[in-house]
Amino acid sequence: MSAPRIKRKSEWILALALFSLFFGAGNLILPPQLGMRSGVSWWQTGIGFSISAVVIPMLGILAHARLQGDMFDFSRKVSKGFSLVYCYIVYSISIALPAPRTASVTHEMGVAPFFDISALGTSLLYFSLVFILVLNRSRIVPLIGKWLTPTILIVLLILIGSITLTSAGITTPPLLEKPFSEGFLEGYQTFDAIGAVVVGGVILISLKREMPDLDAGQRFRYISRAGWLAGLGLLVLYAGLILSGALMGDALNEGLSRTEVLRQMSTRALGYNGNLFLSLLIALACFTTAVGIVTGTSDFLQSRFGDSKFVYRVTALVCCILGVLMGQFPVDYIIAVALPALMFIYPLTIVLILLNALPPDWTPPRVFRAVVFTTLFFTIPDFLTSIGWPQVSRGLESWWPLQSYQLGWVLPAVAAFFLFRSTGTKPSEATPV
Repeated sequence: MSAPRIKRKSEWILALALFSLFFGAGNLILPPQLGMRSGVSWWQTGIGFSISAVVIPMLGILAHARLQGDMFDFSRKVSKGFSLVYCYIVYSISIALPAPRTASVTHEMGVAPFFDISALGTSLLYFSLVFILVLNRSRIVPLIGKWLTPTILIVLLILIGSITLTSAGITTPPLLEKPFSEGFLEGYQTFDAIGAVVVGGVILISLKREMPDLDAGQRFRYISRAGWLAGLGLLVLYAGLILSGALMGDALNEGLSRTEVLRQMSTRALGYNGNLFLSLLIALACFTTAVGIVTGTSDFLQSRFGDSKFVYRVTALVCCILGVLMGQFPVDYIIAVALPALMFIYPLTIVLILLNALPPDWTPPRVFRAVVFTTLFFTIPDFLTSIGWPQVSRGLESWWPLQSYQLGWVLPAVAAFFLFRSTGTKPSEATPV
């Protein structure tokens, strides 16, 4: 009788761990402004955001559980060379954008409102501490993480409850022309689909080490249940923050930045001291995220170069220098800079997640190659638009399905899947190359 209870408890523990991995403090600044700008259409925006920021990342965890491999195996069916390039691109984006953004969020939420310190000063001190902890593999970060995420979650639920229970309702019209697609695209900025590809393998390796008696099928079911529990928690949190932003639309200025919206919401709902406490928690959560990104990137490069400690240290130093340089810029600027990279890598990551989540005999190597390269080709117009060359995309909008929503890659990817799937599958193609 005790074994099932232990198993169920361990599933909840894994679900909380997954929730913590995806619950980046930087993500908290996205839903409130999205809700404020959505107004009465907040539920459409919320559905779009939840698909790209919750459903797809959780499918990424499911895909890893089915694949039973690491990040390199995720795109290996395309080719070994492609997989290696994909890994390098993902880690490069991680250290250049989401890691510095944690320093910027910390400055705007937890430093600038209370102390007279420049953004450069905050970024320099922040990544100096990150570098020290990464080199020393300190246990401080895991210890902080054990109580930090539950505490932030409780405070945010209080904030959401306070706003929803005291609000008179949503009266503001939507400022977004396409609430669903704009919510979907804003979900890219969470980086959670990329995070699923990176951390899914880490979770699997840890599970094999801690529970060696589980076979592949048991690991798949175990990780799947924990993943959907974590996804449910993220869904409740994001939906609550989007709704809260919509409810406070009348009280907030349209020109506020993402961090200012969250800060004003927390001040109104929790008071000055409550906002101070939440800001401190967010700053700590950002810090642990940055340490995790730098450590993971350093571990990856160390594994590629013969387990060299020198490579690990140099990588950590380079990551932190990039963090200082980028982390001094405002959050909204970093988000704007991240858009071209995300318009390129996120659709590719989405199709890799979906392909790996399907049964292996549905996705032989040629299906992988067809879908991946089709997706890459049809993301070119969106990428060009994001860097200031919208002419190609505008020319396609009148006749290409979903191009006006910056989702023109979706139908071609689906068509490539069914076309190459229907041409027959050789038994030897059903296994990874």
